[in-house]
Amino acid sequence: MTYTKYSASGNDFVIFHSFVEKDFTSLAIKLCNRTEGIGADGFVALLPCKEANFKWQFYNSDGSEASMCGNATRAVAHYAYNNNLAPSKMTFLTKAGLIESQVFGNEGNGNIVETQMTKPIVIKEEFEQEGLTWYLIDTGVPHLVSIVDDLEKYDHDLCAKMRYRYNANVNFVKIENNKDSKVLKVRTYERGVEGETLACGTGMVACFLRTLELGLIENKTFVYPKSNEELTISKIDEKIYFKGAVKKVFAAVFE
Repeated sequence: MTYTKYSASGNDFVIFHSFVEKDFTSLAIKLCNRTEGIGADGFVALLPCKEANFKWQFYNSDGSEASMCGNATRAVAHYAYNNNLAPSKMTFLTKAGLIESQVFGNEGNGNIVETQMTKPIVIKEEFEQEGLTWYLIDTGVPHLVSIVDDLEKYDHDLCAKMRYRYNANVNFVKIENNKDSKVLKVRTYERGVEGETLACGTGMVACFLRTLELGLIENKTFVYPKSNEELTISKIDEKIYFKGAVKKVFAAVFE
C-alpha cells in the first residue's frame, strides 16, 4: 500500500484511501511509530460514503480513535482533492459530524485549506483548579482552556493530570499584541499522543472561542501554535472557520 504523509502546522498525519472499511488500529500504531514506521501524530483512512464525498476513520498515534481533528481535516481535504476523490469544495463525514472544506491555490510553502468546524458545545463553565482558571468546551473533541500571561506555565505533569481527570486535551493560551490587533499563542497537550504537539486545530479553535467570548479578541484572529505557523480562525454568523497551509511531505510504499 502507498501511504502519504502530510503536515498541517506541524501536526503530521499518515493518510490513505481504501474501499474496505475495517479496524485499522494495529496499522495506525505501526505506521505512526517514529522509529520503525513512517511516524505521525495521527492516521487517517478515507472511505466511500453515500452522504458526502467520503468519510474518514481517524486514529491517534496510540491507536485510539478520535471523533475530530481540525488540522487533519485540512490535510485530508488536500489529499482528497489531489487524488481526485473530491472537488475543491467538499464535504466528508467524521464521527463529530459532517465537515465542509475548501482547497485554495498555492500560497507560501503549501496549499491553503479552510474547514468549517463543528458546532462547539460548552461542557463546563469557568472553574478554578490547580491554581489556574479553566474552561471546558467540545470543539469536535473536548478541550480544557486556561488563559495565561506566560506560556512557560505549560507543565507536562499538570497537563497529564488534568487530561485524565477530564478526559480532555489541555490548552494554554496567551494573548499578544501584533501591530493593531491581538493574536493568540497556544500550547496543547493532546490525548492519544500523551504529550505536547506542535499544533492542534480543535485546541486552537477552543482557545479562540474562549477568548472571543470574553471580548479579548476580534471575530477574525491569527493563531500561532508551538510550530509558530500562522493560522486564521473566524466566526461568521455562528459558524467557525479554520484556515491555513498544509504540506504534502512524501508518499511511500510501506512493507
